[in-house]
Amino acid sequence: MGSSRAGGEGRARRRRLRSLTVSSAVPDPARGAVRRWSPLLAVVAAAVLVVVSGAVGARLAAAGTRLHLLGGWVLRGAFDVVLTPWVLPPVVIGLAGVLLGPGLAVRLPWRVLLPGTVLAATGWTLALALSSGTDRLTAPLDTVYEYPDDVPRVGSIGAYLSGFVESVPALSADPWTTHVAGHPPGALLAFVLLDRIGLSGLGWAAAMCIAGGVLAVPAVLVTVRAVAGEVAARTVAPFLVFAPVALWVATSADALFAGVAAWGVALLAAAATRAPGLRADVRALGGGLLLGLALFLSFGLATLGLVALVVVLVHRDRLGWGGTARVLGVGALGVLLVVGAFAGAGYWWLDGLSAADGRVRSGPSYADRPLGFFVFANLAAAALALGPAAVAGVGSLGRSRLALLPLAALVGILISDLTGLVRGETERIWLPFYVWVLTATAFLPRRQRRWWLLASVVLAIAIEVVVRTEW
Repeated sequence: MGSSRAGGEGRARRRRLRSLTVSSAVPDPARGAVRRWSPLLAVVAAAVLVVVSGAVGARLAAAGTRLHLLGGWVLRGAFDVVLTPWVLPPVVIGLAGVLLGPGLAVRLPWRVLLPGTVLAATGWTLALALSSGTDRLTAPLDTVYEYPDDVPRVGSIGAYLSGFVESVPALSADPWTTHVAGHPPGALLAFVLLDRIGLSGLGWAAAMCIAGGVLAVPAVLVTVRAVAGEVAARTVAPFLVFAPVALWVATSADALFAGVAAWGVALLAAAATRAPGLRADVRALGGGLLLGLALFLSFGLATLGLVALVVVLVHRDRLGWGGTARVLGVGALGVLLVVGAFAGAGYWWLDGLSAADGRVRSGPSYADRPLGFFVFANLAAAALALGPAAVAGVGSLGRSRLALLPLAALVGILISDLTGLVRGETERIWLPFYVWVLTATAFLPRRQRRWWLLASVVLAIAIEVVVRTEW
């Protein structure tokens, strides 16, 4: 009798979800001829940008310009087809995701869906990486330019933080390696702490990066649920899992940055959904602490604050200005606590930013790369990393507060692009922003969703097979 009742409740719950899908707060872009065609038009425009950027990049390279893309013209990596039997796992996992993912995202209980997306994202990410060789998980971190190379240099944490800026300039007595110098000290510190708790070696370093990337998925879903409801979050889930961004989750440190920042935003969003009180304050403080930590992982994450603001401000009508200010204020307190802790240890964020700016501008990877080309090539690389589904979703955005999430992330990307400091490699550098742009997939017309998901899966596999990406 108990099992019968449970089965009946399960069926009723699935019916409610299906009915909610029809009456979702996210407008269905399928209404009207323009909206039906807008996803395709957006993808065509992005494809033109990619093709033109690639053609211009090829001509620049042929004329002797050093793009520092390892032989590539948009993505960092040369064209070199590697087709082995190991490509079958990502093909099988990708097709399973297309055929079963959307249905499972609707039917699974929420408490099962979140860890389920982590497992699915991990499987997809590992399958893609391993299709090019068993060393592909650790090889990206096994260079003199990456964080693990400088781990042995760090002795006392206090001395490391207080003296970090002195070793940022390329002409200093003992300069940090390229990636360490271009980031705040928290990035290298993450690898140092991992080593000091006994998880040493490139295998554990790769595991930390991948874990950060895949754990960003449930954080985004929690946020979407807080902003626009559970139906929208369930719609987005398979697109988050099977996006081409997985190619750079294994293995780049930017995946770790994405996970930390995403959970900071998610905790702020969760705080804004509750009535003002201690529990909401704890969530807001936790979110602020993580977002503060994110600032010391990558300078570029400062503009991700736009997303953090959006997830709170959309609840202003319910919270009122007082409640909204309380959530933002407690979150800001968390950020300031982290800033104060690093300042107390001898590292001031603005000094670090100035030193990193000087290091980047003095290097050949900056001087050789023409700004006029990379302003557009950066966006072309972003379109490839996001995949057709996300691009189509952006083209389908409607009047809904959920649309503010991808729009805020896109503004952050554009600010980064227009600074001129980022010239190439944006397929990984902007990964913390991509997970939020992918929320635009909630706006895709229902009848087109599975096809766009398939297109993203195919693109991811094609890039892995055809391009020897560095990460």
